[in-house]
Amino acid sequence: MGAQHGHSHATANTGRGRLAIALGLALVALVVELVGAAVTGSLALLADAGHVLTDAVGLVLALVAATVATRPAGARATFGWRRSEVLAASANAVLLMGIVLFVVIEAVQRLREPSDITPGPLLVAAGIGLVVNAVSLVVLSTGQHQTINVRGARLEVLGDLLGSVAVVVAGIVIALTGWAYADPIASLLIAAMIAPRAWWLLRDALDVLLEAVPRSIDLEDVRSHVRSVEGVIDVHDVHAWSITEGLPVLTAHVVVDDEVLHRADSAQLLDALQQCLADHFDVEHSTFQIEPASHRDHELATHD
Repeated sequence: MGAQHGHSHATANTGRGRLAIALGLALVALVVELVGAAVTGSLALLADAGHVLTDAVGLVLALVAATVATRPAGARATFGWRRSEVLAASANAVLLMGIVLFVVIEAVQRLREPSDITPGPLLVAAGIGLVVNAVSLVVLSTGQHQTINVRGARLEVLGDLLGSVAVVVAGIVIALTGWAYADPIASLLIAAMIAPRAWWLLRDALDVLLEAVPRSIDLEDVRSHVRSVEGVIDVHDVHAWSITEGLPVLTAHVVVDDEVLHRADSAQLLDALQQCLADHFDVEHSTFQIEPASHRDHELATHD
């Protein structure tokens, strides 16, 4: 006997326009900074361009998520196409780590042998990037409380803005003092901002792909709450995983007193179990197998 509990995942379209504008601005900043890096030889500008590139990928993912989330499940994709977000996020994390590694290696080399940097074009390119990121941040800030995608994209753009500030400061230092070490130092600061996010993104993606228990769910707490439901004797074979971030799934075998089942209260019991998860845990889909206590001797090997 099983029961499933689900929620609609339709996402409002209100965030798509802001995300599209932010993506367009990010691409403008990317082109300007790549051209500026080629002209000036600035590693800091190139690192910031890499930062903008990965954030542009993140904005694309946010747009895809806003679209895919509205697609209904099908016969072959019963949970829809939500896990495609996780695959793309994994690729994005690997790209981020590759950029960090390149920037760190190149920065160490430039600390040993500083390169000549042209401060004028550097400041122009970094200044344009700073303005573009500031405008993008304003656009996304107006909708940050409406969708989680917009709030996440806003954090991405905020990181770009801080990276642009670091490049501008490095350009000013070089222009005023000629101290070329400011460029690789700024590059290392940008790499330090990217690295933790790359690790968190990869960790969260791998958790979903390996079907690990979501970090928001404590299985022992789940067992405790299920056992507290009237008529429940025990619970076993409890499994929880995520289809994608924010879409957890839980299944469990629930051992119930025979008298409860004889009173034909199983429907009420299922309602109580689902209400228990709804009240205490953010579980989108749950399935319970109800077993009478007398059936325990016939159970195959169970798993905690």
